[in-house]
Amino acid sequence: MRVLIPAALILVWFGLFGAGGASFGQISEVSTNDQSQQLPASAEATKVQDLQAEFRDDDVIPAIVVFERDGGLTETDLAEIDETVAEFADVDGVLADESSPPIVSDDGEAVQVVTVLDTDATIADTVEALREVLAENPIEGVTAAITGPAGLTADLTEAFAGIDGLLLLVALGAVFVILVVVYRSPLLPVLVLFSSLSALCASILVVVQLARADILLLSGQTQGILFILVIGAATDYSLLYIARFRESLVTQPTKWKATWAALKGSWEPILASGGTVIAALLLLLFSDLNSNKSLGPVASIGIVFALLASLTLLPALLFWAGKVAFWPIRPKAEEKDVNPIGADRKGLWPRLARLIARRPRVIWISSVLLLGVLCLGMFQLKADGVAQSEFVLGESQARDGQAVLADHFPAGSGSPTVIIAPEDELEAVSEIVLDTDGVDSLTVLSEESPSGSLPVTEDGVQPLGPPGTPVPDVTVVDGNVLLSATLEDAGDSIAAENVVVDLRDKLADISTESNPVLVGGTTAIALDSNTTAIQDRNLLIPLILAAITLILMLLLRSIVAPLLLIASVVLSFGAALGVSAWVFNGIFDFPGADPSVPLFGFVFLVALGVDYNIFLMTRVREESKNHGTKQGILRGLAVTGGVITSAGLVLAATFAALSVIPILFLLQIAFIVAFGVLLDTFLVRTLLVPALSYDIGRAIWWPSKLSRGIHSADRQPAAEADEPVAAGHTS
Repeated sequence: MRVLIPAALILVWFGLFGAGGASFGQISEVSTNDQSQQLPASAEATKVQDLQAEFRDDDVIPAIVVFERDGGLTETDLAEIDETVAEFADVDGVLADESSPPIVSDDGEAVQVVTVLDTDATIADTVEALREVLAENPIEGVTAAITGPAGLTADLTEAFAGIDGLLLLVALGAVFVILVVVYRSPLLPVLVLFSSLSALCASILVVVQLARADILLLSGQTQGILFILVIGAATDYSLLYIARFRESLVTQPTKWKATWAALKGSWEPILASGGTVIAALLLLLFSDLNSNKSLGPVASIGIVFALLASLTLLPALLFWAGKVAFWPIRPKAEEKDVNPIGADRKGLWPRLARLIARRPRVIWISSVLLLGVLCLGMFQLKADGVAQSEFVLGESQARDGQAVLADHFPAGSGSPTVIIAPEDELEAVSEIVLDTDGVDSLTVLSEESPSGSLPVTEDGVQPLGPPGTPVPDVTVVDGNVLLSATLEDAGDSIAAENVVVDLRDKLADISTESNPVLVGGTTAIALDSNTTAIQDRNLLIPLILAAITLILMLLLRSIVAPLLLIASVVLSFGAALGVSAWVFNGIFDFPGADPSVPLFGFVFLVALGVDYNIFLMTRVREESKNHGTKQGILRGLAVTGGVITSAGLVLAATFAALSVIPILFLLQIAFIVAFGVLLDTFLVRTLLVPALSYDIGRAIWWPSKLSRGIHSADRQPAAEADEPVAAGHTS
């Protein structure tokens, strides 16, 4: 039976590894990067999008093709542009009948063509086909680019293309190098990575099926975070188990007993650590933004499998391998019953423990002051949204095309702000819209018009054609009309969002509950996404803090220790945000950050940062039962220092791997979490928490029995057991 159980576990996980591995290629098929799908149904932009569908039979998205020649386009250029544009009709997904003819700019240097695409086709593939047409038909001296909502979506999709292979390869490579350096063993890192990869494969298997059934919404950024989170967390939990297993191989007579002893010593902190992360993630279900809401269950599934792999597959693999897993540096019998903080111990962690015993107050006060200074930069973090054209780092044809468009046309061309209004309010709405700063022009939908719309001026709806041409009827659906306002600023810019805010404020005066005037479109979608993200952030951060505090209180059976740990990780998070703001603004010169960046940074940094304090304080509590609180703190630090530092390096490296994907959001999350984890690993958990806990003494465990000195060391007086340990004293 002792042989069959590990063998059965390994076989089950091999099956999950194979089935999940086959699902890797399917995950991109069920992912979407459409920002409009992230909004709740209650958002104004969502309501407009739903009503828009009643005005048009098909769901479309515009791609804006811009041509430019410095000094002016020639007649020959215009003729060649017409020929090239005519070939667009042969591209699958292009709705040629709804696309506009070439429009020449007033300065004669540029032409724009609004090419309408069917969203039933794959937007990225259609845009790529259009770009191939442009590449095959170059016009000497004329530059061409595809921008607009479709172009931006295509660039974003292309940027996420490396998420399946490159991201995973870089993350695994970084973790493997760290594990080899830490363990100086060729076999153990392979076993750990196989366990972590198995957890990821099982997660993907489940997530793909749920996404395919429309139970979960999966985006590119959620996919990337899932990969990194599972690999990092599973490896961290594995390191904690390995540390216990190595100890047990020395103290226990058989591999079976060593395995059970290791599980007994590690299951509680591992489950508690995973529980804090899962609790934080599941609270994202209270988010209104679907992208946040979907991340919760997706990432929670990943953490569940990370826990299962670390507590079943890895123990089974190590049971079979035994001491061979640690070759060439196998556990030795002389490691048994060694006092980790004795004067004869020369390593970093024993020395650090003795230093904390001598100067605890100086150490924790200095640490708090340093973190406080770093927190000051937090107020410089610009997290109120960025233009969609800035989402992709490096080269972006859509961003370049947007710049050309802004130079020669109203920058909002092709990305109009859509207004749904009652028919009898058309005149009043038009007057307000045209009087609003930032609006360049206004049209109203008309199926009777050859172009599909009619211009609206201060004199009302105008016909197309010479004076005297009769005005066609506007399209009316359920008593509503659809207007499109072209803005002076790019549709994805913050300036355009401010215009939408202004429009909504002014139109609210004539809007009623029974006959609302609604403002939507691509700009409004971005605005509502940013507004909702800020609301989510303000709601979820306090909820997450409360949940993690409760879990820590249950785990440590104390009120004081959890409050101390929560305060330390919040301070660490603030410091990480502060440094990140300085780096983002001063070094990278980023235009800003998505409002979700601080929330995601908080979720991962606080939940995962607490993990290391859980690893430390559960061991401290265990040691305190036998040696008193102050010795328990020093011994716990000395014993766990190496494994927790290794875990911190692994997690920082895995999150840093997100930076290989050229997406602004992921790079910012990568830096905040990686830097924050390192700060937490080397300062907060190493110096601040042990020194402050040591200074407080056994009151740290209040109101449990340990706070009254009730522990195994009560063979001597409790007060004596809690005295600082002199160098070399081992009692």
